[in-house]
Amino acid sequence: MEGTPRTPRLGSAWPATPQTDRRSGRLGESAGIQRVTERLPELPSLRPTFSSSPPGEPLVPEHILDAPSQRLWAVAIWVLLWSWKAYDFTTLQDLEEQSLWLFMKWVALDGIFLFGLPTMRIPWLEWSSMTMILLFFAHAFADGMMMFRIPIPVAAGFAILGRSIFGASEIAIAERSVNPRSIEFNESLILGRQIIHILPEGSAVLNAEKETFCIDGTTRVDAKLPITINSTNPISMDLLRIDLETDASETIRISKSQIRTMHKDASRLKSYSEKPNEPKTLYYTVRKPGIYSLTKVVDESNLEVARKRIEHTVVVPCPKAAIRPMTTDRCKGDLSSIELEVTGTPPMRVRYRKTVNQQAQEATFESIQPEEFVSPLTKSERQHALALPGHLDPAWVRPQKVRVPLSEGMTTAGKWVYAISEVIDGFGNKVSYSEKDHDSQEKHGSKSPSLHQVITVHERPLVNLKGCSPQNPLKVAKGSTAQLPVQLGSTGKGPIADIPYHLEYIFSPQSGISATGEHSVDAQKANFKIKDSSQRPTIQEAGLYTIVGVSTDYCGGEVLEPASCLLQNPPEPELKITKEEIFDKCAGSPIGLRVDLDLVGTPPFEVSYRVVKDRQSHHTSATERVTGQRGQIELTPREAGSYEYEFYQISDAVYKNRPLKDLKLNQSVKPAASARFIGSEGTRSACIDETAKFNVGFTGEEPFTLEYEIVHNGKRANYALTDIKSKRLALATEHLHEGGDYTIALISVTDKMGCKEFLKGETKISVRHQKPRVAFGQIDGRRTLDTLEGKSVELPLRLSGEAPWTVALRDQAGKTHDIAANTPNDQIKVSAAGIYELLSVKDASCPGQVDDQANTFEIKTVPRPEVRVPEDQVAAHSGNKLVKTEVCEGEDDAIEVLFKGSPPFSLYYVEHIKPDHGVTAPKNKELRAAVNVATLRMNTAQAGLHEYEFSKLEDANYDHSKEHFTPITVQQRVNPRPSVAFANPGKTYSYCSVESAGEEVIPITLHGKPPFDVELEIKQLAGGKPELIRLSDIMEHKHNVKIPHSRVQLGRSAMSLRRVSDSRGCSRLLDSTTPRVQISVHDAPTITPLESHDDVCVGDHVSFALSGQAPFDVYYEFEGKKRKAVATGTTFRRLAEKPGTFTVTGVEDNASSCHSAANITRRIHGMPSVRVSGGRESYVDIHEGSETEILFTFGGVPPFEFTYTRSSNTEKGGKKRGVVLDMRHEVSEEYSMRIKAGEEGTYEVVAIKDRYCAYAKPGINLQWKEGQKRLGFH
Repeated sequence: MEGTPRTPRLGSAWPATPQTDRRSGRLGESAGIQRVTERLPELPSLRPTFSSSPPGEPLVPEHILDAPSQRLWAVAIWVLLWSWKAYDFTTLQDLEEQSLWLFMKWVALDGIFLFGLPTMRIPWLEWSSMTMILLFFAHAFADGMMMFRIPIPVAAGFAILGRSIFGASEIAIAERSVNPRSIEFNESLILGRQIIHILPEGSAVLNAEKETFCIDGTTRVDAKLPITINSTNPISMDLLRIDLETDASETIRISKSQIRTMHKDASRLKSYSEKPNEPKTLYYTVRKPGIYSLTKVVDESNLEVARKRIEHTVVVPCPKAAIRPMTTDRCKGDLSSIELEVTGTPPMRVRYRKTVNQQAQEATFESIQPEEFVSPLTKSERQHALALPGHLDPAWVRPQKVRVPLSEGMTTAGKWVYAISEVIDGFGNKVSYSEKDHDSQEKHGSKSPSLHQVITVHERPLVNLKGCSPQNPLKVAKGSTAQLPVQLGSTGKGPIADIPYHLEYIFSPQSGISATGEHSVDAQKANFKIKDSSQRPTIQEAGLYTIVGVSTDYCGGEVLEPASCLLQNPPEPELKITKEEIFDKCAGSPIGLRVDLDLVGTPPFEVSYRVVKDRQSHHTSATERVTGQRGQIELTPREAGSYEYEFYQISDAVYKNRPLKDLKLNQSVKPAASARFIGSEGTRSACIDETAKFNVGFTGEEPFTLEYEIVHNGKRANYALTDIKSKRLALATEHLHEGGDYTIALISVTDKMGCKEFLKGETKISVRHQKPRVAFGQIDGRRTLDTLEGKSVELPLRLSGEAPWTVALRDQAGKTHDIAANTPNDQIKVSAAGIYELLSVKDASCPGQVDDQANTFEIKTVPRPEVRVPEDQVAAHSGNKLVKTEVCEGEDDAIEVLFKGSPPFSLYYVEHIKPDHGVTAPKNKELRAAVNVATLRMNTAQAGLHEYEFSKLEDANYDHSKEHFTPITVQQRVNPRPSVAFANPGKTYSYCSVESAGEEVIPITLHGKPPFDVELEIKQLAGGKPELIRLSDIMEHKHNVKIPHSRVQLGRSAMSLRRVSDSRGCSRLLDSTTPRVQISVHDAPTITPLESHDDVCVGDHVSFALSGQAPFDVYYEFEGKKRKAVATGTTFRRLAEKPGTFTVTGVEDNASSCHSAANITRRIHGMPSVRVSGGRESYVDIHEGSETEILFTFGGVPPFEFTYTRSSNTEKGGKKRGVVLDMRHEVSEEYSMRIKAGEEGTYEVVAIKDRYCAYAKPGINLQWKEGQKRLGFH
């Protein structure tokens, strides 16, 4: 096997790796020299041993990456780790938890790197275990110093070195060691400068336009939250997300790379500007619902960017609405009875479209929410965006599922389509459903809730009989069939096409019909399906057929009158003959033959006979038509002879051409007396169970004997009346208990002489098979009806008998009325609600009976809508005026309104506002509710008396009616919020750490109704947790606040007003922009000077005698700064190193911690001094248009005159000075001066002069003038 190639020498600082004996090849040759290598002799073949790398070789073979490159990579990784460590150190905050976590993190990373490095076996980096342990501890020590911010005591070492070189030093007034020799050459007389850099205005706003977002998981899988940044380039952002279901919160960190991607995506939009100072809108994609807020934004200078928190940004699941599955077929007059299922954040609104036979109309359900659901969304007036509370409760943000019933009468047949157009949730998220959505759902045919529902409304079938009734029976020959004369119809126009009718009828045979013409209890039931218009039920057996029901495949129908048909099988025709010869009265010889025909059957009859004369072979035929049951033929031939009359055939209305046998006669006749019916031509009608009366007139000599007979159903009954002494007789029948046709025939009459004559006179009586009947019909399958108040209703009647009818009706008030009806299905028009009862009926000729099962009809009035306010919603009420509990200005409040009636409801009200100041016009508003409860948001934006007058109320059935609606007034007092302010804002109040007489109080002014409760906040300017003070039961509008000493601390503090509340329960929260006052807490000085003069010069000492127990803390002011010195003895001595006013303000001994006030001033003359920004080089970044203060602190004796310059800025830390842009001269009578500056540049003092001395920097030559303008504090 060939040797491993040598490591080439790189042109870098790293030396080449020396080769070992295990490596083959030549050493020391340059990589650039071409050489020839001889082939090595072949070695004996051995079994190879495979290994990832030979012992001592680098883990990464050198033919892949040479050793110097591996060392370079190791060093690069080490440098990268230290760069990362330095970044963490610069961004470290003063939090113990963060320091501990970073320390543990870097100890772990350094350990992994250091102890993992030997495993790589990189040449020159293979150290011993002890070396690695020492390196690890060194790195861990450095990690602790950096992450816990432990300073390195470098200054102490330099101080010792300086003392050994430059000699001893003294403690000066500034509490630092100063070499007295350096005072003569003091360059610190003018110290400090302030560098102002104008930054572009930077801000970050989440969802500045207050947009709403929703996610549905299909078409809207994510939401892009807009983050508007202005004049800043953020490198990280933190979003806080609160989960809607679990209330758990999580922080989403948007890294710099993600922000770069957001910039790249936003740059594709036209609204994106490449200019750095123009606003840009970035979009961050979220895929989970929740409550989002922007909690932190850090720009590229590691400063937090101002965040304008407008409102919470809520991402909710998109609302959705669907129609629950239901049957698709309805009957005319049915209720729609569909149910909408709405899911989303309440209150929701659904707009749907109802299409009836291509006629569309839109409708909307509003305020859809569960019962007893409370949400700020119901109390806010939604425009484009939503005003949400500071703390959102995810409970009312979570989506809710609400079912909304929709029931309306379907009075029009055809195709009804309910389709959901759009749904909007409480945040204004709108989901619109297009035709494509509806078509897609219809294509899949899911049985789950759908976006639309198609309902086919069918006409109800109607049926009655035509041409047959119990009064007009259908007569059929025995053994023959007939079709039941059914007439089909519907509630629309004509019969229902292409839909079979299902008939249900009952049958009672002739023998089973009761005497009153009703069916027997054992009546047979039968069903028949009519598939086309020509198909009818076939009937054969005699009896009564009555249709009792009709329906189609979808709807039940109604049976109209006449609904009964009587089928009769009349008897076959029969003939009996009797003969009588006719004599000539004068000659006494026969001249003809009179033949009496006695017939049985159904008139009219046709009797055929043959006449044979003298037994001849030929004969003549004739037919006699007889319209009744009896007939007479006078055969008077013209010629004499022997005649034979043979009756051979008979026909009636039912049977045709029936043969007769053995009916042959000879001619003979004899005259007789006569009798006839008077005024009884035609057929008379009679009522069942009543008698019939006729008048009979006689001719001849009385008394008479009359024989007559009554024929009914093939049966004869003969009667005779004797000793009739009048020419006129009233003939009365017995009670006729059976319906049908009766024939009254006069048989013969005998006069006084005993001559008997045959009579032909007869009359017919048609006796009704049934009594007239009356019943109420059904409306939509029932005899109860709900109708609107004041609306007329036509009650259907079902009459049988002969028109016209007179019906006795008892109305809802108990009064009886006679109603005239002209058709079997007539109607009665009524308008009042109640129960109407049928009492009796009479048709054109007969009294009838009322159906006990259908003799009443109840009319119910649909109640008018009502509105009320629950008693627990109001504090007091007087009649229709309700008084709601007082509320504070700006607080959300609402009232629950309950409705009674048919939703949806529309409540119109007028809002009257009587403000405490000014005038406001009334506002007309509307409240719509899809269910029986709605929430009315109270207007609390303006203080005053608010009245809500409910003026109009409508529901789905009724429009507004002044007569039936009593206005309701809801009154509520909106109290103004109290206010509080400092009487002297900005003033600084001084306090001692112990109580003393004459301490200052802080006056405040209050507005509202006492007593007041005030909450104040005291915050140390040096930092620390704010202290809250609560003041209760303040009875006056002006109050002096005395701060408890237990609540204050030494130093300067800021007191702010945070909250105020009054007796009305109203409160006001004050923000950080409210003017505040300053509090300075210190000990009063008690110190005695050892010198009698007040003026000292630079280089002198100021000495004071201290009384008390050492050690002492001495408090004094110098150059406007408060200082504290520790004196271990009874003398306090300091070197006056620089000019200024030295004032001892107090002293405190450590034994009692008692602070004593003092006011000992020493004026140090000599070289005046000035400090700009406390003597430091201060960098201040401000935004365009803003200002900052430059503090000049002077040392010396006033008045002070100083000159300062504004020069152009240079690089931070650079030694090159900028170009002077401006030079100004100011005069101050005080020891400090603040000047506001808003221009960019470096501000520094170049010359200073007090009452005694002046100093200017080298190169500055100023001519100081007397009487120069002097300025005070700014």
